[in-house]
Amino acid sequence: MKLYRKALLLCAAVLAVSPHCVQAELKMSSVFGDHMVLQRDMDLKVWGWADAGQDVSVEIDGQKVSGKAGDDGRWEVKLTPLATNAEGLEMKISAGEETKTFSDILVGEVWVCSGQSNMQWAVGQSYDADLEALTAKFPKMRLITVPQVGTQEIQNDFDGKWEACTPETVPGFSAVGYYFGKQLLLTLDIPIGLIDNAWGGSAAEAWVRRDILEADPKYAAYIEQWKNTEATYDYEAEVAKWKEKAAAAKAEGKPFNVRAPRNHLAGQHRPGNLYAGVLHPVIGYGIRGAVWYQGESNAGRAWNYRDLFPLMISHWREEWGQGDFPFYWVQLADFRAEVAAPEPSEWAVLREAQSYSLKLPNTGQAVIYDIGEGRDIHPRNKEDVGKRLARIALNRDYGMTNIPYKNPSFSSMEIKGKEAILTFENVGSGLYTFDVKEATGFIIAGEDQVWHNAKATVLGKDKVKVWSDAVPNPVAVRYAWATNPIANLRSRENLPADPFRTDSWKVATQPE
Repeated sequence: MKLYRKALLLCAAVLAVSPHCVQAELKMSSVFGDHMVLQRDMDLKVWGWADAGQDVSVEIDGQKVSGKAGDDGRWEVKLTPLATNAEGLEMKISAGEETKTFSDILVGEVWVCSGQSNMQWAVGQSYDADLEALTAKFPKMRLITVPQVGTQEIQNDFDGKWEACTPETVPGFSAVGYYFGKQLLLTLDIPIGLIDNAWGGSAAEAWVRRDILEADPKYAAYIEQWKNTEATYDYEAEVAKWKEKAAAAKAEGKPFNVRAPRNHLAGQHRPGNLYAGVLHPVIGYGIRGAVWYQGESNAGRAWNYRDLFPLMISHWREEWGQGDFPFYWVQLADFRAEVAAPEPSEWAVLREAQSYSLKLPNTGQAVIYDIGEGRDIHPRNKEDVGKRLARIALNRDYGMTNIPYKNPSFSSMEIKGKEAILTFENVGSGLYTFDVKEATGFIIAGEDQVWHNAKATVLGKDKVKVWSDAVPNPVAVRYAWATNPIANLRSRENLPADPFRTDSWKVATQPE
């Protein structure tokens, strides 16, 4: 006992110069835990923190791999590929005399569900939430949500845990993510893991490591705007002012319905905040791919998005170290009031930027301007959105090439007198017009660049004839070019035609 006391005193005396006198606790990101799903058929990184120089081993399904913690205490090992397993495995992590054991681990397909509020939007807020919850008994589908932490400081962990999909857990989970995962589960009959780290209202710049944006002049204006905010914004002072006003209103017996100020510096717009706060803790975890629904918050910088969005995707892939993993997104839905005459639209330009990003390998897009709600930026029909994303994955990642997923898209234009003959590709079994026989959503212009509503009709399987008596010599055509397009062209497989324009004229938010 005396020797033990002497050891404690000696340890305390040298602690300042020897921080390793006491063994560090074995820690791991919460993305590892009971009930997790591990990605099948690929090398898997497992990492955590222990005492510097500590030997660490990880055991699962007959494998045992070892590593050593570096000077910063971080360790990482790599498992060889695991086969699909729905029975429940155990993982044992050992560092010195300390051991962590995770149980009920499944091996299947893991997807990240990310973006802003339309990805965050929960099953419980969507159509038929009560009926969906009643049937959400899927023990082979596991869910985990990363809490919203906006910070410039890199986070290695988060407060979250894996849970089985049940009537109790599903109402609070991402609806688009859930319906996407549910379709995969029911089709493939293998375990599905979904990681939700979406944050409503988030700007795409917040999802990119800040130094990458600062090194590129394309984003200089946004970075400078934020540097000014960082230099001048005093959150505590704003809160103090709000409290004074609330107290004054109370003293005068007046209502005070002003919401307390939010800390912009800890929010979802500041460059790098979400990369550091909600993305970094899961980077490196084995995944099949990511599904993404965002863009509304970037509409005011829509032209810039054609560079920013591909940059973000490439940045994520580089950070993950899994090559060009699948990255599929949802194009902006229809929103705001329908308009009778053609007008400039930032949302149309943002949709074009999203389609432009298909130039990247292993990408896909779900077009949904036909299932939004003009009165609400948060359409409640999330089931069809999830299914359209699932079509892409089932075809491209799971070998179901008979599942159509491509939207009809503009291929070429031929002018014949006052008519423009448009040819489309990816038309499936043929073009079709929903609700009415006439094709709606087309506008046409001559050399004067003045747009007019056009008449249009489908010709055969893959062509559309477009014209307007107001444009005797047309040179350009646009389709679904509006914030809330009145457009009905689709394939017979019910996939709407991708919005497009044949011109290269200046559009909203495009710099001079």
